Amino acid sequence: MAKSNPFQFLQEVRSEASKVTWPSRRETLITTGLVLAMVVVSSLFFLFTDTVIRWVLGLILGA
Repeated sequence: MAKSNPFQFLQEVRSEASKVTWPSRRETLITTGLVLAMVVVSSLFFLFTDTVIRWVLGLILGA
């Protein structure tokens, strides 16, 4: 197993990081907003589903 030079490793990391296409501020805000919207939609869906299942089980078990 070859020993690697930490200085060389950091140079390679820096070189690779410079190749990354970073999103703009606007793209980041839009994506964040969409993620938050999906979290709200998913939460409401699971709340509704849980309520319906609880209601159906209450009818079946007679509670």
